Amino acid sequence: MENAAVFPKPLKMRWIMIGMAFLATVLNYVHRLSFNYLSAEGPLRELIPDSAFGYIGTAFFIAYMISNAFSGFVIDKLGTRLGYSLCMAFWTTAGLCHAFVKTPLQFGVVRFFLGIGEAGNWPAGVKVASEWFPPAERSTASGIFNSGAALGAIIVPPLVAYLSIMYSWQTTFIILAAFGYLWLAAFWFIYYTPKQEINEQKQKTLPLKQLLKSRFVITLIISKFFLDPVWYFVTFWLGRYMVDVHHWSLKQIGWYATIPFIIADIGNVLGGYFTQFIIKRGMPIYKARKLSVCLSAGIMGISLLSAPFVITSPLSALIIFGFAGFGYTSYTSNTLACPPDVVPKSSSATVWGIACVGTGLGGALFQSLSGITLNVFGKGDITQGYNYLLFMYGGISAIGLLIIWLLMGPIIRNKELEAYSAEINQQHNA
Repeated sequence: MENAAVFPKPLKMRWIMIGMAFLATVLNYVHRLSFNYLSAEGPLRELIPDSAFGYIGTAFFIAYMISNAFSGFVIDKLGTRLGYSLCMAFWTTAGLCHAFVKTPLQFGVVRFFLGIGEAGNWPAGVKVASEWFPPAERSTASGIFNSGAALGAIIVPPLVAYLSIMYSWQTTFIILAAFGYLWLAAFWFIYYTPKQEINEQKQKTLPLKQLLKSRFVITLIISKFFLDPVWYFVTFWLGRYMVDVHHWSLKQIGWYATIPFIIADIGNVLGGYFTQFIIKRGMPIYKARKLSVCLSAGIMGISLLSAPFVITSPLSALIIFGFAGFGYTSYTSNTLACPPDVVPKSSSATVWGIACVGTGLGGALFQSLSGITLNVFGKGDITQGYNYLLFMYGGISAIGLLIIWLLMGPIIRNKELEAYSAEINQQHNA
C-alpha cells in the first residue's frame, strides 16, 4: 500500500488543479439539474408529466451507464488534460442542445447525450486527485472536487428561477452552456501532469477482465447500484416533491431548495476531513476509509427510512433531504479516494468508470420505478406515493451499506493486480 512517507512532496499547484475539477463538477450539476427545476413548474411542466419525467431520467442514466463502461478507460488512455476536456466539451454541447428541443422524446435524446458526456467527470476527477495528492490527503481532495455537485445543486434553484423569470427557458440553457465553454478554455491552458507522475501515466491500463477479478471492484459496482440512486432521488425529485406535496412555486423553490444541498456540501468536506483526521490519529488508511464509508451510508438510510414519520412541514422535509445528501456526499468523498489505494494509478479512472456502471444501471432502474410508484400509489394521495419512495430509497441505502460492510473486504493494495501491471509493462517496454 502506498505510504504517505515515501510519496513525493506535494506541490502547491495541487489546490488549483483540484479547484478546476471542483468547478467542472459545479457545471456538471448545473447542466444536469437545470432541466429538472425548469420542468417542475411552468411551460415545461405542461409538456412533461411525471411518467415522462421518470423515463427521461432513465434515458440519462442508461447513457451514464454506457459511458462509464469506457469513459474511465479513455481518460486513463488519453491522459487527464485531453480526456477531461473532451468530456466537458461533449456534455456542454448536449446542454446547449436543450434549448432547441420541445417534446418529451426530444428531451430524452438530449438528456441521453448529456449522460454520455457527464459520466466522465468523476473518473477524471479521481485521476486529478491521484496525480496531485498523496494517499492521506486524497479523501479530502476528493471531497473538495465532489463538493461541486452539492454546490451546483445549491446554485441551480435560484439561478434557474432568476433566469427563467428574466428570460425564456431556451435562453437559460444557452447561458448555462457558455460557462462550460469558458471552463474548457481555461482548463486546456492550465492543466498539466506533475513530472513525478509522467512515468506512471505511461504505464499500460489493466484489461477489464483482470480488474473484474478483484473483489473490491465487483463489490464497488454492486454497492454503487444501490447507494448512488439515493442522490439522484434527492436531486432529481426534490423540486417536484416540494410542488406536489407542499404546493410550492418555482420562486419558493429557488429561495429555499438550496437548504438540503448546503447541508450536503458540508458532507463532502467533513466526510473527507474525518477520514484524514482519524488517519492522522493512527488508524490505518484502509480501516479509516471503510469506517467512513459505512457511517456515511448509515446516515443515508436512517434519514430516508425515518422521513415519513418526522416530516411535518416544508422545512423539516428540506432538512431530511439534506441529511440524506450529507450521507451521500460523505460516502462519495471517501469512495472516490479508494481506487488508487487498491489498483495501480494508471487504472484508477478505469476502475471508477466501470464502478459507475452500477450507478447508471441503478439510476435508470430506480428513476423508472419512482415514476411508476407515484402513478400507482400517488393518484389518490400524492404524499403517500412519495412516502413509498422514501422507504424504497432508505431500503436500498441499507442494502448498499451491508454490501460494503460484509462483502467488500479490506481496502488495500491488490498485490496480484500490482504484479500483473508490472509484468505487462515489462513486456511492453522490452
